[in-house]
Amino acid sequence: MAPQSRPLPLLLTRPAAQGDRFAADLIARMPGWFERISSPLMAPFFMTPDLPGSDWSAVIFTSETGVEAAIRLRNAGLTLPRSAWCVGDRTAQVAQAAGFDATSAHGDAESLITLILASDDQGPLLHLRGREARGDIAPRLTAQGCPAHAAIVYAQDPLPLAAAARAALSGRTPVLLPLFSPRTAALFTAQGPFAAPLWIVAISAATARAVESLSPQRLMIAERPDGASMQAAIETIVNDPAS
Repeated sequence: MAPQSRPLPLLLTRPAAQGDRFAADLIARMPGWFERISSPLMAPFFMTPDLPGSDWSAVIFTSETGVEAAIRLRNAGLTLPRSAWCVGDRTAQVAQAAGFDATSAHGDAESLITLILASDDQGPLLHLRGREARGDIAPRLTAQGCPAHAAIVYAQDPLPLAAAARAALSGRTPVLLPLFSPRTAALFTAQGPFAAPLWIVAISAATARAVESLSPQRLMIAERPDGASMQAAIETIVNDPAS
């Protein structure tokens, strides 16, 4: 597989650290293919909530930002349990590096709930989540006999597209856009329409639905909701005109 004669604009809308890491892995996999354009569509704002007194058995993390919030809470003097349930492998890696004994569900909210309910952990659990989190994890666990409390510890404030992103989206060259959440997809869609043909790789069906109104030239959903599957889908979409 050889790269195109002209690098394809790769629009990164995740927070800068996550976007840069994903791009570095992708470029190592497909050297010479892409021109990186960084334009995060959300910026985290961290909160310190009042938590009910409880002897938590474990924390639940559904994002890397949740782990960052936990680190901030610990630094502020809050005692958190060492055990952590994590939605995916990357979140578990970040939690492990932060000192948690992390277990990954290797997937999404559904697999996380299934994993917890199949374990010996009877709670109570503390879900450190964002304001716009999906999945209703804590109430669903509680309803099935494993008490859990959701604490909103961060919000993701919307950001406008950067000037470089606007310029690429105003041209005629296709723009490759990996999207990692329905909210990011919705924020991107709200700033359209765009002149450039869009080649979109979505991490989930819900994420793909959020960009359907933009009529992307190519649209693919990753086989699994993780970075490796997103990279594999990108490799397919840039090589298959029928994708």
